[in-house]
Amino acid sequence: MAKLTGMAFRGENMMPLALELNARIDADASDTAAMMDLATIHILWGQEERAKLYQSHAFCQQRIYRDPCHRDTSIRLLALAAPGNLMANSPIQFLLEDSDICLDILYIVPGTVFPEITPDHDVVMVIVGESDDSHEILECISGSTDRWPCPINDPRSVLNLSRDSVSSLLAEAPGIFIPSTIRAVPPELMQLGLGQVALSEVLPGAKFPIIVRPLDSHAGIGLEKLDEPAAIASYLLAHPADEYYLSSFIDYRSQGGMFRKYRIVVIDGCPYVCHMAVSSNWMVHYLNAGMYESAEKRDEEAKAFTTFDSDFAKRHAVAFKALVDCLNLDYFAIDCAETTDGRLFIFEVGTAMIVHAMDPEDVFPYKRPQMQRIFHAFQEMLHRRVMGATTPNRGRIQVP
Repeated sequence: MAKLTGMAFRGENMMPLALELNARIDADASDTAAMMDLATIHILWGQEERAKLYQSHAFCQQRIYRDPCHRDTSIRLLALAAPGNLMANSPIQFLLEDSDICLDILYIVPGTVFPEITPDHDVVMVIVGESDDSHEILECISGSTDRWPCPINDPRSVLNLSRDSVSSLLAEAPGIFIPSTIRAVPPELMQLGLGQVALSEVLPGAKFPIIVRPLDSHAGIGLEKLDEPAAIASYLLAHPADEYYLSSFIDYRSQGGMFRKYRIVVIDGCPYVCHMAVSSNWMVHYLNAGMYESAEKRDEEAKAFTTFDSDFAKRHAVAFKALVDCLNLDYFAIDCAETTDGRLFIFEVGTAMIVHAMDPEDVFPYKRPQMQRIFHAFQEMLHRRVMGATTPNRGRIQVP
């Protein structure tokens, strides 16, 4: 997955490889590895329905897949995964880049039972990300504690990561600001848009503008700021869905009137910055924030990397400790910013956010060393578990 994603990220032509994989399947209908790689290619092409077909055919024959490791193995990691696109699971292949860790992925397919025989392994990690589609899988894994009593990332904790659950869980956490988030179905939103119900009745304390997005949407798909009730009807027509998330819009502009969004990964209780994007648009995404085009923005990000431990992480040490204590996860990531009064503003928490080292080194020379630091921290966590640390080493956050 990591190599194929890297090819797509660099804009390489993947058609010859897709044709080669198709030929392998035509010659051998049991070549499930080719089916899985072909599914990944179609996901990267945006053809998810076709990808689901390849995955379905593969899972009928085989649900355990080994990621190639070309070095002597020090640890055998078994990852419990969900079918789906690249956001369905933790991007663990990136985290194991150039490591000596053998990775076997066991896909848990709804409506089926665990295979009776699994590969020999030293440690187990639940890499299934939270979504409505994954709840059945996470519940299934939760019921198999006799086989894996203490996996990395307890599935019961992952189940708490929906946007509405996280907003409730962290509402009173010290040092943290997170807007109240609720779920709403189209008729409820239409009532709000027609003035038949007040916003304060639906979302106590809120006022327009509001943020609306379809359930389980990511990367800004279907995400809009609505300035008044009259905008709701046209939004529903443009973005039809069974259910939506609704929250208040928060203006988090900082220095120079710009919006700054951080992605931070927390590994065994210790935070590491992955990227910091600067944009004039409130909906900040790294790829559209102009980071490639602006040397000034990249210089600011590089400084944020250099000073993160002594500055950002230190300022928000109380908030990071609260996150670790409330979430009870060994590995997770947050998208966040800072409020004008100095609190950590949480946009999203998840275990399946992508953390990678694919950015070109000639443009972002400061990124690969930071990513390698993150990958090393993740791999060290696995080593600690194998050496007998059955509970997370979470004493590394220093609270002033």
